[in-house]
Amino acid sequence: MEQETLALAGELDFSFWALFFRATLIVKLVMIMLIAASFYCWAIIVTKLMQYRRARREAAAFDQAFWSGEPLDELYDQIGANPSSSPERVFSAGMLEWRRSHRADGGLIAGGQSRIDRSMDVAIAKEAEQLNNRLGFLATTASSAPFIGLFGTVWGIMHTFTEIAQQQNTTLAVVAPGISEALLATGLGLLAAIPALIFYNKLTGDSDNIVAGWESFADEFATILSRQLDS
Repeated sequence: MEQETLALAGELDFSFWALFFRATLIVKLVMIMLIAASFYCWAIIVTKLMQYRRARREAAAFDQAFWSGEPLDELYDQIGANPSSSPERVFSAGMLEWRRSHRADGGLIAGGQSRIDRSMDVAIAKEAEQLNNRLGFLATTASSAPFIGLFGTVWGIMHTFTEIAQQQNTTLAVVAPGISEALLATGLGLLAAIPALIFYNKLTGDSDNIVAGWESFADEFATILSRQLDS
């Protein structure tokens, strides 16, 4: 009898697709949700890695142009009304407010320095929002996917126990498929959560470094304008 049971269990297909199609509807929905979340997380990860690489490249190019010794007014005129990169938009916000803070006779309107600082702060906040866009989905997936997978596992095990009670049979051929299907949900939850957690931490750190670079530039630029005001 034991040999027949083992032989029957050995004939069962334990591949991913076989486990998926044998699962109950609720467990299938959980698996589909986790697989979709995993693919979307990887799409975000790849997109953000490319975006952050481009942001660092743009920052390096703008720093080279800014510190080349070219007059700031000429650099601003070259950039034009539609800056193409985040550092250029921060610089343009400061320069635009700088020009608006001068009267027709060349004098400076009171409070010009604070308005310039606020303009660049607002520009940095907008660029940082774009930089951090969709990172929240990675954090949500990292924290919730294991529990969603666990829910699928619990539901699958409950279904397996129900079948055991109905068939009054606790052989390996009855128990193994149901347990395998249920544990697959937990595995998919971890498969979605682990990369999401790792890259959320990495991308958050990269984003903070990029934004810190913009803030450092804004402080240096404000210092340069302050010297011109004092002179």
